Amino acid sequence: MSEAAAAAPLIEAVDLRKVHAPRGEGAPTEAVAGIDFRVLRGEAFGFLGPNGAGKSTTMRMIGAVSPVSGGRLRVLGMDPAVHGARIRARLGSVPQDDTLDTELTVRENLLVYGRYFGLPRAVVRERAVRLLEFARLEDKADEQVEALSGGMRRRLTIARSLVNDPEILLLDEPTTGLDPQARHLLWERLFRLKQQGVTLLLTTHYMDEAEQLCDRIVVMDHGRIVAEGSPAELIARHCTREVLELRFPDGRHPEFAERFAAIGARREVLPDRLLVYADDGEAALAAVHATGAAPQTALVRRAGLEDVFLTLTGRTLVD
Repeated sequence: MSEAAAAAPLIEAVDLRKVHAPRGEGAPTEAVAGIDFRVLRGEAFGFLGPNGAGKSTTMRMIGAVSPVSGGRLRVLGMDPAVHGARIRARLGSVPQDDTLDTELTVRENLLVYGRYFGLPRAVVRERAVRLLEFARLEDKADEQVEALSGGMRRRLTIARSLVNDPEILLLDEPTTGLDPQARHLLWERLFRLKQQGVTLLLTTHYMDEAEQLCDRIVVMDHGRIVAEGSPAELIARHCTREVLELRFPDGRHPEFAERFAAIGARREVLPDRLLVYADDGEAALAAVHATGAAPQTALVRRAGLEDVFLTLTGRTLVD
């Protein structure tokens, strides 16, 4: 592959829009409101945002299963409106909910899915062996899916999405509902795929997952991109290096926030605690104690993507 081809974006969106038709007499809703982004070959690219931000809608347009309402979208150099079938043949997709056939065995799920792509039986059988090893499901190959744990089903769903050797893997909330051990195993499997040159696109509500997996991230809110960069860049741009978490009795956090007005870069009052954003959390804590305040608990931690996310999108629950 030439250097120019390697540097060209695998996915490019310019002023991308998605408008949903009104229900009944309601007005149309703009789920994606004119966003620009580029995904390079071999990247792990993440979409973060609250429910209804437009993340999954964007993924469906990239996957050529939902038509674009406006703007320009190119996937693998092709227009999804014209070359949808060719694009889908080179993609793998892991939906939020597992769509495995529970009446088939683990191996049969791979074999049947491989036939949807028109692959020869011998090729599908060989790939099934490789994917069972990749997903650490060799010893479950002849068991029915309904007998698997949630983590095993998720690994099988990812393995099935790789049966056509995709260049791009779309992952919509890949580890939702899994225990920590299962999540970490999936992270390790996805990291291996990235090392093999597969381009990963994922949505997630887990900020630690985004930090672990993603080279670059866009944060979406109300259908728009409100920030873009690597996890480290976003933290440096929107947060201090550390966060001091303080708890006081009797709901007095607003009172103490005013008292600490000169401490740290900014303060945030939550129902159960007071956050003080500072580059040096221990120095901020010493300054708090110097005012004579005695918090019930005090914790200094490193700022993370969750702080960025909540700063940009707010803390109001979105259903």
